[in-house]
Amino acid sequence: MTLQSLIVFVVVACCFGYAGWTLLPQLARRAMAKSLLRLPLHASLRLSLERAAIASDGCHCGGCDRGSIKRETQPLLFYRRKS
Repeated sequence: MTLQSLIVFVVVACCFGYAGWTLLPQLARRAMAKSLLRLPLHASLRLSLERAAIASDGCHCGGCDRGSIKRETQPLLFYRRKS
């Protein structure tokens, strides 16, 4: 295996892991983070996994009252078509 192939393999594996982690539902991500915390990990990785293992109180989308982003609601305006 050449060095170039090894570098490509590492980059593709990292991208695959990132995409898999991002697309996982929050419940599965939380369970996986809790199980990974049992391993001896680097401090920065451990900190991010601890944040992922804690259940949040909202979806962080700002679409409901439980979200962390509060936006002012604006009424929908409907206009009649000109005939």
